[in-house]
Amino acid sequence: MVKKGKVYLVGAGPGDAGLLTIRAQELLRLCDVLIYDNLVNDRIVRTMSRDSCEKIYVGKSGASHAMEQEDINRLIVEKARANAVVVRLKGGDPYIFGRGGEEAAWCADSGIDFEVVNGISAAYAVPACAGIPVTSRGQSSSVAFITGHEDPTKLESDIKWDRLATGVQTLVFLMGVKNLPFIIDKLVDNGLAPSTPAAVIENGCQPIQRTVAGTLSDIVEKVKRAAIRPPSIIIIGSVVALREKLNWFENRPLFGRTIVVTRSREQASELSARLEALGANVVETPSIAVQPPDDPASIIERLKHLDSYDWIVFTSVNGVSYFFKYLHEAGGDSRSLSPCRICSIGPATGQRLREYGIRPDMLPEKFTSRDLAAELIGRGEVKGKRFLLPRADIAPMELSEALLRAGAAGVDDLAVYRTVEEDPSSVPGLEVLTGGIAPDLVTFTSSSTVVNFDRLLRVHGGPQPGAIRCAAIGPITAEKAGELGYPVEISAEEHTIEGLVLAILEYYKK
Repeated sequence: MVKKGKVYLVGAGPGDAGLLTIRAQELLRLCDVLIYDNLVNDRIVRTMSRDSCEKIYVGKSGASHAMEQEDINRLIVEKARANAVVVRLKGGDPYIFGRGGEEAAWCADSGIDFEVVNGISAAYAVPACAGIPVTSRGQSSSVAFITGHEDPTKLESDIKWDRLATGVQTLVFLMGVKNLPFIIDKLVDNGLAPSTPAAVIENGCQPIQRTVAGTLSDIVEKVKRAAIRPPSIIIIGSVVALREKLNWFENRPLFGRTIVVTRSREQASELSARLEALGANVVETPSIAVQPPDDPASIIERLKHLDSYDWIVFTSVNGVSYFFKYLHEAGGDSRSLSPCRICSIGPATGQRLREYGIRPDMLPEKFTSRDLAAELIGRGEVKGKRFLLPRADIAPMELSEALLRAGAAGVDDLAVYRTVEEDPSSVPGLEVLTGGIAPDLVTFTSSSTVVNFDRLLRVHGGPQPGAIRCAAIGPITAEKAGELGYPVEISAEEHTIEGLVLAILEYYKK
């Protein structure tokens, strides 16, 4: 079957990656070319498309245009004619002030097959995140979405100001903050009362959202005083008064806090998602990368002889994943573990084992190597026993040494994966650290994240360690941070991601 190019005009939603549609996610995983705008969340571009996908930025911001619209139209058609599956990703919805209609027309005129995938529009999503429903029973039964930035080449405005001012109960202006004085004057001149509630929302649906509320008589001055900038949305009408009661988004416990997550790219999402759900502005700055071992052949050979071990101890999710990868390459599967008893440190590691059909025989109450060793010794499960520890290449030897001192017949540390420093040139989020202002908090989930984060700061510059508040997942990580001069103000009692999040919440409650 001959491959044929196709264009998908896709809405990326209002800014929050969680508001992307399922259909949009499917297409991002499939596309050959991704052409995206300025208002598309960077995380969508970085994490939801394939590495092999060609990514082309064509954003416009004020007078700064990466590419003019006609050139964008030609680019879309050119890529599709080369038999590529093209996703044209646009902020909000492509057909609500997104110029999606123009791009669809170019495809149609050029004989290119296309499909429109609607997105959640900022026109109603952003007000909702500011506690303002665009319609509400008894207050507003009509709403109008109006561009705040008409085509400058037009001789006169298409907007019927007299009808808007008196005929629609809720007015939403997109991209109009620079024209706010003009918009207010037009509405008041055409009969809308100066006492009408109004609000302007900057960076809506994002953890850096800011909202200024007032009336038509004072909103211009309030916006100027707050230095509100694009991208912003203006909403006018009695529904704005509901914000005082319905403002859920900005009242979340971590809203306004910028928190850096230093976990590897593969593992950052769990912690990031939990913090974002609580309102934090999460900056993912992975300081470590997880890679295969240098000599996988020797590991595969070792895993053919699991019957020589009494215990296999898994200390991380990565350890489980890489162990089973090489076990399968050795021709084995979960049944190969039947001669052994299985120990897991932490619930996440235990859950990953269950995904492979393995229920751990032992889950220690505390999630550190020294506590695990003490519990095994206390149960009489060490003397004369042989242990296999599938771990990272840089894992500390504390557990191995403790087991050998307690009389273990043998302990084999098996480096099934490597933890290496992330390439400093490709780490996202560094602008937050090097911009001269320290984030509210940096999270560390292992000693290696501390060490490599410190190296990143030394390479790129940034705040001094003593100026950075830190949260550590456990005492060993906290100890390493302290050695390098990072003050640890938060240390999780339960050494898990959930425990770390709870500790951060308790800290900010105080």
